[in-house]
Amino acid sequence: MTRNHRTIPVILLIGGLLAACGQGVEEKKEAPPVVDGERVTFAEPEKAAASLKTETVGMDQGAVLRLPGRLVWDEDRTVRVFPQLAGRVVRLHADVGSPVKAGVPLATLSSPDFGQALADLKKAEADARLARQALERNRELLAAGVIAQKDAQQAEADHARAAAEAGRAASRLKLLGYAGTSTDNGVDQTYTLSSPLAGIVVERNLNPGQELRSDQIALAPFVVTDPTSLWIQLDASESDLAGVRQGEAFQLEITQYPGERFAGRIARVADFVDPVARTIKVRGVVPNPGRRLKGEMFATALIALPPSRHLRVDAKAVFLIGGQRFVFVEESPGRYARRRVETRSEAAGRVEVASGLAAGEKVVVEGNLNLLKFFKAAPPADKK
Repeated sequence: MTRNHRTIPVILLIGGLLAACGQGVEEKKEAPPVVDGERVTFAEPEKAAASLKTETVGMDQGAVLRLPGRLVWDEDRTVRVFPQLAGRVVRLHADVGSPVKAGVPLATLSSPDFGQALADLKKAEADARLARQALERNRELLAAGVIAQKDAQQAEADHARAAAEAGRAASRLKLLGYAGTSTDNGVDQTYTLSSPLAGIVVERNLNPGQELRSDQIALAPFVVTDPTSLWIQLDASESDLAGVRQGEAFQLEITQYPGERFAGRIARVADFVDPVARTIKVRGVVPNPGRRLKGEMFATALIALPPSRHLRVDAKAVFLIGGQRFVFVEESPGRYARRRVETRSEAAGRVEVASGLAAGEKVVVEGNLNLLKFFKAAPPADKK
């Protein structure tokens, strides 16, 4: 019995201590933030600051706009060589990586169509010679009074038609790259596919013995380009347009060449926005005299934006409510005010502020959502 009597007070003592500890925990519970109009104040500023990041508002010091891109062939210095006639490949003269000069053969084809075109030329030239001889003879007979005027005129017309047909046949063969003369004997069916410019063969899409039809070729048999100049296709957002202008110089960063930069210049800016990606296509020209840059490389273009006399803040500091733009301003540690601002252009992730902020103030750039939850969905209407 004595042991039981001693146990009960001990249990009561432990229970009292636990209750006292519970009251202490409740007393240390953090006080909720106080919202007064457009301001919210935290009882413990240090804890609030831990979940928020601020930035001091200042004048625009300039920035660097970074645009992703891809290097491609300079289409002003690239040609895709297609045969104009059907034929069978009998010999290849160039392969991928081969340097070629303008007019150098790339492949030789056996083409009945080319043979027919050559035969047409020889026939037309023979007809033209015969018509010229007939014309000269009729002129002599007309002068002697042997034939009538109309016969001489008919000879003139026959000669003109024959000469025109010979010229047409010769022009067609010239377009096909025919380098022979009308004095060549026989009809050659060998058709040569030549490069129209000097450069490097970067694609070859045919093999010996392959049959080609000019109306059924999906890929160019040869692609020749001058790799000492490349294009870069850049994707710019609508907010980047203020810093992207035709003729603007830029620097190129390539992952394969760390620490190096390559110069370029913007050549074209598209006049429309891609409806799917919501980007504007920008084309730049990059000199590549050492041929270190390769087609289809990924790159980043760096465009320097000059400083201005306007205030700029991180674009993440600005948020929309009901079509109006706001920021949170840190008035003092733990005290934040929601303030309406007017903004203008955005470039390189920074927004120009026309009104609502002053230099030296601090705005929240990370954690806006944590502050917004203490306010109603819509701000009070502006008083007029």
